Amino acid sequence: MRKIFFVLFSLVLTNTLLAQSDSVVKQNILTSRALPKGNDHFMIQLGYTQWAGKPDTLTTTGLPLSINIYFMLNFPFRTNRHLSAAIGAGIGSDAIHFKKTHVGIADNTSAIRFTNVADTNYFKKTKLSTAYVEVPIELRFIANPDNDKSSIKAALGIKVGAMLNAHTKNKTLVNKSGSTINDYKEKEFSKRFFNQNRLVATGRIGFGHYSLFSTYQLTTLFKEGLGPTVRPFTIGLNISGL
Repeated sequence: MRKIFFVLFSLVLTNTLLAQSDSVVKQNILTSRALPKGNDHFMIQLGYTQWAGKPDTLTTTGLPLSINIYFMLNFPFRTNRHLSAAIGAGIGSDAIHFKKTHVGIADNTSAIRFTNVADTNYFKKTKLSTAYVEVPIELRFIANPDNDKSSIKAALGIKVGAMLNAHTKNKTLVNKSGSTINDYKEKEFSKRFFNQNRLVATGRIGFGHYSLFSTYQLTTLFKEGLGPTVRPFTIGLNISGL
């Protein structure tokens, strides 16, 4: 977690320094045309995440969430003020919840195992979390460049990520009848079974500072042969501004 906050702080500082040079570049590119008033430099995304290709034997539960924070630089096209390209950096995180399942993230096995433990002692809550430092790239459209607060917006893009962290969090050990044995939390960390890099297709459409977004991971979550062939996908709400 400390590493994530350090990366976020570095991104904020970098974005502040680059924003000044960004404004100079834009003025040079758009000599006689006014820039759009808002360029969505800052984006927060909250989404619902699932795994495409998930085996039927793997039981998930609860509300799986994706939380993403990005700082973006926007470059309007000189020939068309409705279009722009954007590039940035930030943090993307996913959390998947499991029911009566042991997620062997740190087990000494040849591949990660998701074991049904309903007939023995198990943790009442089990969550698998992953976090990535990411570089999103977008091709953007804005219907009204002079008033982004009252304009339809859309964007298509990709984001490239490198894994920062992967861990499970288990809470409250119970027996097979559901009675509490020990109320404690357990965390296990390991990136061994995961692809360390990911490529994700992205899209969003909305009005003003609010939009719906969706993502689909083009690369598999786990390394070939070390886990199920699943690809996370997300739909959710995007809030942008600055």
